[in-house]
Amino acid sequence: MIQPISELRKLPLHERLQLVGDLWDRIALEPDRLAVPQLQNYELDRRVAAFAADPESGIPWETAKDLIRRHHG
Repeated sequence: MIQPISELRKLPLHERLQLVGDLWDRIALEPDRLAVPQLQNYELDRRVAAFAADPESGIPWETAKDLIRRHHG
């Protein structure tokens, strides 16, 4: 049974987070049904082309993760 959002808001935080995770897991099982917005496709294409034109402009994944963790940790 689907509960009204007002009832879901009363759940403890860890239960709400579990519900979000469960919902996302179900959505992820159907990736073909999720359309990527045109602007995101354009941006991805632009970045791939920029990297192809200058592969030295990229940084290793480990370096990128370290930068993200330092700035958003």
